[in-house]
Amino acid sequence: MEDEKIVCDKCSEKHKQRDDSEKKYLLNRLNRIEGQVRGIKSMVENDAYCTDVIVQTAAVVGALNSFSRELLGEHIRKCVADDIRSGKEETVDELIALLQKLMK
Repeated sequence: MEDEKIVCDKCSEKHKQRDDSEKKYLLNRLNRIEGQVRGIKSMVENDAYCTDVIVQTAAVVGALNSFSRELLGEHIRKCVADDIRSGKEETVDELIALLQKLMK
């Protein structure tokens, strides 16, 4: 079975070239989160007690939130700052829209 590509008609057409160390760091964090999710799946399959599953779910949510904060910080420090320096003021509106989505 081939890997299915996730298609999002609202996703940006922009791309960010990450250096190898940044990409490795982000992928390592995502791999850990993926492992936590697999652990939760196993817990459900093995009829683990509800509170134990909930605690692990909260840990995954916290890890994803931490990942998002890290990525947002890098986005602001690099992408947004570079765009503003080069005169692309619309990037501020893009950032505001992103923050509004995150604060729902």
